[in-house]
Amino acid sequence: MTRARKGALAALEARIGYRFKDDARAREALRHGSALDQRSDLRSNERLEFLGDRVLNLVIAEELFKAFPTSAEGRLAPRFNALVDRTACARVARRIGLGDALEMSRSEEESGGRDKDAILADACEALIAAIYLDDGFETARDFVLRAWAEDLKTVEQSARDAKSRLQEWAAARRKALRYRHLEREGPDHAPRFVVEAVIDDVGAARGEGGSKREAEQAAAKALLEQLE
Repeated sequence: MTRARKGALAALEARIGYRFKDDARAREALRHGSALDQRSDLRSNERLEFLGDRVLNLVIAEELFKAFPTSAEGRLAPRFNALVDRTACARVARRIGLGDALEMSRSEEESGGRDKDAILADACEALIAAIYLDDGFETARDFVLRAWAEDLKTVEQSARDAKSRLQEWAAARRKALRYRHLEREGPDHAPRFVVEAVIDDVGAARGEGGSKREAEQAAAKALLEQLE
């Protein structure tokens, strides 16, 4: 690990309030697939991202279950989705300066990789998994609750259906709202969709998700953030 990379990891550890016992695990969490360059001795953060997603889901689900003891599943689900989707994970990643610590290829970096939602979200989940493996569930839970504290406070507003809010905004101004389905990638068991929400003469924003509906919601939320 180069001196610069060690410095970036140390700076990240200071920002998140956790120091890794195993630097190798931390480096794996921060390694984007583009950094491998056909090196068989390294692994990207994909496996950790898979585990971190599950840890995050459990922590947030438990926190909402306790915070809203009288809410039915139908009321809890939109709050949960607003806190664990790709947009939320990328927002938290930016908040802790995760992009600065990532390892990626020069070409990926030059194309803006350190600020791409998909890369940041995956790395954020990988970081959660690395903390979980390094020091157990309680430490990972503490990190998630600290990193998501701001979002947990505003979850009611975030949970409200973004597509409905955007449609109301457009209708009030007599503007046409449409969604353009741009991409579908990944295997059948784990697809990723890219959708663009467009209001003519006003603006447009893209969103990603594991289903077309999730991607549309993410795009609507992104456009609302621009407008509001």
